[in-house]
Amino acid sequence: MKAYRASILYFSGPAEAMLESDGLLVVGPNAQGRQVVQAVGSYRQLASCFRGVPTEHLPGRIIAPGFVDMHTHYPQLDVIGSPADGLLPWLETYTFPHEKRFSTLEYSAQIASGFIAELLRNGVTTALTFATSHPASVNALFAEAQRLSLRLITGKCLMDQNSPDGVRDETQRSLIDTEALIQRWHGVGRLGYAITPRFVPSCSAAQLRGAGELASQYPDVWIQSHAAENRDEVVWVRQLYPDARSYLSVYEQFGLLRSRAVYAHCIHIDDTDRALLRSTGAAAAVSPSSNLFLGSGFFDYVAADRAGFLYGLASDVGGGTSFSPFHTMLAAYYVGREGQTKPGVSLRPQQLWWQHTAGAARVLGLEGVVGNLLPGCEADFVVLNPQATPLLARRTAQAGSLDEFLFPMIVLGDDRVIERTVISQAI
Repeated sequence: MKAYRASILYFSGPAEAMLESDGLLVVGPNAQGRQVVQAVGSYRQLASCFRGVPTEHLPGRIIAPGFVDMHTHYPQLDVIGSPADGLLPWLETYTFPHEKRFSTLEYSAQIASGFIAELLRNGVTTALTFATSHPASVNALFAEAQRLSLRLITGKCLMDQNSPDGVRDETQRSLIDTEALIQRWHGVGRLGYAITPRFVPSCSAAQLRGAGELASQYPDVWIQSHAAENRDEVVWVRQLYPDARSYLSVYEQFGLLRSRAVYAHCIHIDDTDRALLRSTGAAAAVSPSSNLFLGSGFFDYVAADRAGFLYGLASDVGGGTSFSPFHTMLAAYYVGREGQTKPGVSLRPQQLWWQHTAGAARVLGLEGVVGNLLPGCEADFVVLNPQATPLLARRTAQAGSLDEFLFPMIVLGDDRVIERTVISQAI
């Protein structure tokens, strides 16, 4: 076992953070030999119970749960910050041409290494991410995540229509490859597989039907896709499925709405769609920096909370503009203020932090596993420096409440605040 003495940030309930100003976090192996949290709380109360346990003292630092990124694209590492006139032109001009390169394991491994390094540098310890349509891209990313013991979920993109040569796959082959990848990787260590239709326009009805059949056959795998991100995309889906009630209902038609199904964006939806998400247990990955960058629209937090469906935060790199959870949380705050019926909603700092940690873990079906530092959680955490920059040091020093302490880190923070990222290891 090992202990860490510092300020400890964790969640006692939904969007309810606790900060032990002089805390102790004790980690040690569980029955399976994985490092998990054994105890968390006040140093004064716990120290006598763990005498003899090596303790690292980190004065002035905060130990917090590792961040959970619910939606990102590892093949888009090198297209982040590419200018375009919206989602569809951006895909055609930058994303699809770049993704053609992932047919080889060597190139995929190079990008996988850089992608995971960026996640860890920014304090992200769990990620649900897209690969490309090439099995090599999946194998490379899983191999790198396994090497580093990172909890990662990914899957091969399904895209057998309306896609250029080099990324378009063949219907039956794509489903065979998906099942083979599930059997090879899902549940190996901390790895999980996600059945991954790119979005409705890229998949034929036969491919979506096959994806739904695999989802039924393998109920513990994840499903990930996009829904109602862009108005032009919504019109396109309506043309492809004129009898469907909505974009989201197309996924329902093929058996792709259930728990562990995560749909990025869900901007241009109505209350019937929101009720559908709640009733099926499917969730939305809110990607505010991407939506702002591509001009896609605003996620409606008020309507989402009224409907009661699950959602959490995501970077959506490379449409998203940063790997930093601080940048994503700040963008979500902007969306809350500007994207609702005026006067808007001010998302509390604890809510924002929850949506990118324990709340996102709950959405993924990993509550009590990652995203928090309660006993039994895997020992994924970050060491934060609230004095990482002179201005941040001034602001955090003046905080009169926990929200006032967290919010300057959200507004002013970036990778410089992340002093160390610790990943749960198998002993």
